[in-house]
Amino acid sequence: MTLLMIIELLVVLLALWVGARYGSLALGAISGIGLAILVFCFHLKPSEPPTDVIYIIIAAVTCAGILQASGGMDWMIQIAERLLRKHPDRITLLAPLTTFFLTILIGTGHVVYTLMPIICDIALKKGIRPERPCGIASIASQIGITCSPIAAAVVAFSSISIAYGFNVTNVQIVMVTIPACIIGILMAVIYSWNRGVDLDKDEVFQAKLKDPTQYAYIYGNHATTLDKVIPQSSKNAVYIFLAALVIILMISVLKMIGIEILPAYEKMVDGNPVTTRLPMNIVIQIIMIASAALMIIFCKAKPKAAIEDAVWQNGMVAVVAIYGIAWMSNTYFDNYKPEMQAMLTDLVSSYPWTIAIAFFAVSVLINSQGAVVVSMLPLAYSLGIDGWILLGVMPSVYGYFFIPNYPSDIATVNFDRSGTTVIGKYLLNHSFMVPGLIHVVTSTIAGLGISYLFHFVFGLY
Repeated sequence: MTLLMIIELLVVLLALWVGARYGSLALGAISGIGLAILVFCFHLKPSEPPTDVIYIIIAAVTCAGILQASGGMDWMIQIAERLLRKHPDRITLLAPLTTFFLTILIGTGHVVYTLMPIICDIALKKGIRPERPCGIASIASQIGITCSPIAAAVVAFSSISIAYGFNVTNVQIVMVTIPACIIGILMAVIYSWNRGVDLDKDEVFQAKLKDPTQYAYIYGNHATTLDKVIPQSSKNAVYIFLAALVIILMISVLKMIGIEILPAYEKMVDGNPVTTRLPMNIVIQIIMIASAALMIIFCKAKPKAAIEDAVWQNGMVAVVAIYGIAWMSNTYFDNYKPEMQAMLTDLVSSYPWTIAIAFFAVSVLINSQGAVVVSMLPLAYSLGIDGWILLGVMPSVYGYFFIPNYPSDIATVNFDRSGTTVIGKYLLNHSFMVPGLIHVVTSTIAGLGISYLFHFVFGLY
């Protein structure tokens, strides 16, 4: 690696670090400064902006935002709350599984904001240390992104992989990531089940209860959605949303078994006619946008309310983040691809799974699994790593719990009225660190094993 490469890499890392400190839209905007420096000061050729992934995020987030505006998401949260309150003694197990599957359905982890106060309330009422379910539930809400067929990370993995000759559908991806991540969650639950001292033995917590104001704050509130009346129009919006997901999954499954139902188009390449099928990323965009329109027309969903809600706003922040971060990092890697290959080929040839460490490290910096896939996957393929290995290590693209500055983690700390879910005096000794590390390590190992079986034993990929 030359001195110039190191200096330019420092520009990239500095832009990511400064953007992470400001958070929100600054992640993408400050990456634009880094991109400008690389292009105008160092004369690097800019790569193509990651428009395909951005379009998919916009479509999926618009659909999820309209679902929230229709009240349909409230109904889904109600169903989840009923399940959790029916088995309060198992809240440490059921809470992360609930946030995990909600993220899979909706395609974003920000649904946790509504459910987390309920999880905390159930734990307190049952006398369970809230840190136990809250810590892993926040982690699980983000884990589900690599398992949702409409999430940007999954769609980006599929489209980039196809471009590099590894033909894998969204369904084939989640067939690996879902079981792998469930194994990771269960391992983290085992750790979380008895973590920390029980509330009746926690001296700090018991001291708070002696203060009437603190006692009223901790036990006086009752977070619930069960008293909310859900109109039929909101339920219909959920049916439309689920129907859209089923259609996407059916098309992917049929494609996987060799049945093509998508339109075919003929174009001329070098003077010869070539037939191509409508790609899945376009299919997802069409279905998501059409579903949003149906919810607006038939389910009383107000577009203005969608724009004001958290799901749509946070989704648009992710769009800007991926736009700036991926464009900047891709510009650097594309210009130095031969040098990167020369440096890393020996390592990845002997230990190809080590690319998971790079995925994780980048995720710690940029707080976006979709951006990690868009930024790092082309480099990984250019290094000659097999597609089934990259699919196996996909859970490693989630590392932004490491530094507890992500909105869902911060919100979880604030929702825990007992004060047991903490950031920590030394920043890294926070409530999400150990369950997060247990999940990433376990699910990555499990993902590699599952992907190996599908590739070599069942011949699916």
